[in-house]
Amino acid sequence: MNAEEEFLKHIQGKTVKCATIAIVNFPDDFPDEARVIANLMPDYTPKDFDAFLASINVKYNDGYGTQELFGTIWYTDGTWSTRWEYDGSEGWERHACPEIWFHTKDS
Repeated sequence: MNAEEEFLKHIQGKTVKCATIAIVNFPDDFPDEARVIANLMPDYTPKDFDAFLASINVKYNDGYGTQELFGTIWYTDGTWSTRWEYDGSEGWERHACPEIWFHTKDS
């Protein structure tokens, strides 16, 4: 899997505020790919965004085994996405603060 392609697919239709991505490849999977830490800072420029994408244009193994792609993406609407891994599967999950509500005698 390519981290840049996956990132772009995941953020479709959303406005990114900032992001941090870490890719930890294991040499047996992709010996020519480097370990990557990429940060997209708030108030980034189009040039910054392009540089961020170029830095995560890396293959990683998204199959069963140890997680290789980590990160958080913050959006301008107050939501965010994080990477998850469970039992060999992994992916992005979008989060939002829950709506505020209170218990009452009638609820």
